[in-house]
This record gives sequence, structure tokens and C-alpha cells, in this order.
Amino acid sequence: MSEAAVTKAPLELETKKISTLLKEYAIPGIIAMTASSLYNMVDSIYIGHIPDVGALAISGVAVTFPIMNLGTAIGTLVGVGASTLVSMLLGQKNYTTANKVLPNVVTLNVVLGAIFSALVLLFLKPVLFFFGAGEAIYPFARDYMVIILLGFIISHLYFGLNGMIRATGNPKLAMGLTLFTVISNAILDPIFIFVLGMGVRGAAIATVLCQLMSLCYSLHYFSRKDRVVHFGKRIFGFSAKIARTSMGIGLGPFLMNSAACIVTMFVNQQLRSYGGDLAIGAYGIIGRISFLFIMVVMGINQGMQPIASYNYGAGNGLRVKQVYRLSVLSASAVCMFGFIICEFFPRPVVAAFTDDATLRALAVHGMRIMNCAFPILGFQIVSTNLFQCLGMVRKSVFLSLSRQLIFLLPALYLLPLSFGIEGVWASYPVSDMVSFMCTLYLIIRLMRQLGKTDAAE
Repeated sequence: MSEAAVTKAPLELETKKISTLLKEYAIPGIIAMTASSLYNMVDSIYIGHIPDVGALAISGVAVTFPIMNLGTAIGTLVGVGASTLVSMLLGQKNYTTANKVLPNVVTLNVVLGAIFSALVLLFLKPVLFFFGAGEAIYPFARDYMVIILLGFIISHLYFGLNGMIRATGNPKLAMGLTLFTVISNAILDPIFIFVLGMGVRGAAIATVLCQLMSLCYSLHYFSRKDRVVHFGKRIFGFSAKIARTSMGIGLGPFLMNSAACIVTMFVNQQLRSYGGDLAIGAYGIIGRISFLFIMVVMGINQGMQPIASYNYGAGNGLRVKQVYRLSVLSASAVCMFGFIICEFFPRPVVAAFTDDATLRALAVHGMRIMNCAFPILGFQIVSTNLFQCLGMVRKSVFLSLSRQLIFLLPALYLLPLSFGIEGVWASYPVSDMVSFMCTLYLIIRLMRQLGKTDAAE
């Protein structure tokens, strides 16, 4: 690697003021993740207003969320783990190994994406019915999912390389590419859905096309030799050691997204039993709105990740604690704002998705119950991400699973026995409170551990 390339490494991560760094890295991440959330929200808004079938169409697309979550889980297993590993390697000044991670990301995303798409396409109908589809909404779920699955390799590569761009010190470009996909999707969606009359298939085609355009630029970006991390002679490459390390780090978010898949499947089944197809559609609307605020928190996480990983790799525990505390405060403020919107102003927000009165009433009521513990989510999400950033896989995995699987699933089945559909909605805040206590205990221990490291130095 040339000397000029090395000097472009993000050495500022160990020298610049933490609050300044977090702004520089988190703001592009927040914009990118918010844009990504709007990306999905725009699809739902357009789909919900398809003449005559909008309510059923949005319920059909909602059924596909577990499959989308599972696909995202596989993408994060590779992409998030590789991004964290690269940040740590740059903190250790290990540029040679950092460059070997990139072709691994491409190879693993292509192979895993192809296997996942082929398996789901082969068993698509039983999978969709297993995830809660009924005869009325199955055609919409099928039409949307077929296109998305055919483009899964593109989606995986796009998200994986976008994370690598951010991890190697260019968060503004990562943000710009995400904004491009959102804006282009907002333009193409109504053209494909309404003008060309393609309905939900049009929304899926627009999604894949926009990601393909951003992917092409990402590949071009990493082909330049003056980048601190870039492609060598080949785009594809594989190292078993790098794959094990990066996928070990990415195991936490992988399990978190896999758990989200399982939970959404059970939620859909419970909602269908206690509220019918439209209840699934209501859950889809609530999920899109809640996801917007959670994605802002994830943007803060993205800003924290390279700073925490780099400084942990460099042995600077004090800076790790500083960026964590500032991230928690910022994320908690976002979640408090989300709580206010969901509890006091749900009707105008839900109205953007559908004109169906029954669907709107279900979504408003469910949102108020589901999100009543929203203020504590910021602390929970950032804390879980910190363990991942520091390579503490077991703790990250436990916290990822506790909220979405260990505590939520029992609540999903026990509470509806006494409270019906109200119990399905209430299972979320109940599990959030229990998981919060576990997270608080582990994070206090970690802060003490980092404090001892600083004292030793």
C-alpha cells in the first residue's frame, strides 16, 4: 500500500474530540438509516393506496417482513461483522489484513445470498403461509417477494459494501449512496406501481433497480488503489480465518435479525388468530413507523461503531466510554420523541398509509400499546451494539436474543390467552422492561472493566 493511502486512514478516531467525531460519523449514519427506513416506508405508503386492494396489498407485503428480516440477518452476519473487523484492524494499523476483508465480503454475500434466494423461491408458498399469509393476501405477498428474492444478491452486496465505505472513514459517501437509493425509489415507485400498472411487483422492481445503481458505484469506489481499503487483483476472495472472525463478530446482529424474523412470524400468526388479516396489516404499519425511529438510533450506532472499535483496538478505554455515553443520551432522546409521536399523534401518521377506516383504527390502537416502553429502547440498542463493537460476541448475542426471543415469545403466547389481541400488542413493552434490566446489569460491569483498564494504563 502506498504511503499516501496509509495517511488517509482514519487516524483522527484516536485524537479528535469524541463529541465532534460522533457528530461527523453519526449524522451521515442517521441520515442514511433514516433514508433507508423511509425507503421501505415509501413502498408501504404507495402500496397502501393501490385502488380497491390497498388494505389487502399492504397486509400481504407485511407478511413478507419475516423473510426480509431473515435475509437482512444473513447480510448483517457478513457486512456488520466485516465492517467492525476492518475498524479494529485500522485501529491496530494492520492495513494488510484489512484489505483482505473486502473480497471476503463480496464472496460471502454472493454465495449466501444465492443460497437463501434459491431455497425460499423453491418453497415460497408454504413459507408465506407459515409466516401468516391467508388466501386473500397471498397473491400480493408472492408477487412482491419473488422480485425481491431475485435481487437479493444485489441487496446484500449493496448493504455490505456501504458498511465498508463507512467503516473505512467515508461516512458521508455511505450516506449519499443511501440517499440516492431513497430518492430514486420515491421517483420510480409511482411509475412502476401506478403508471405501468405493475402494483406490488412494481414496488419490488423499483427497490432492486435503485440498489443496483448504488452497488455499481460502490464497486467502482473500492477499485481505486488510493483507498486505504481497496480491491486487489481480484474482487472475489476467501480467507477462512477472516470469515470466522468477521462472522463471529456479526453473530450478534445476525441473531438479532433472525430473532426478529421468528418473532414477526409468531406475531403474524397470533394477530391472524385474534384479529384477522387486517391486524397483520396494522402491525406492518406500526412496524414501519417504529422502524423509522429505531433506524435513527441505528444511525447513531453506526457513528459509534468505528470510534468505539478503533479505540478499543488501540487500547483507549476512556474514549470508548465517552462515545458510548454520548450515544446513549442521543439515542434516548430520539426514542422519547418517538414515544411522544406514537402515543399522542398516531392518527395523522397512520392515515398516510391507508384510507381504510378499520385498518387505521387497528393500527392506532396497537401502536399506543406496543410503543409505551419506547423511551428505554435507545439505551438497550446502543448497549447491545457496544458489546458487538468490542468483539464481545456472547454478551452481544445474549442481549440481542433476550429482548426479541427469550422474553418476547413467552409473552406473545401467554398474554393473549387472557387479553386477546391486546395481549399481542402488550407483549412488546413487557419484554422490553425485563430485557432493560439485564442490559443495565451487563453494561455496569463493562464500564467498571473499562475503568480498570484506564487505571492500569
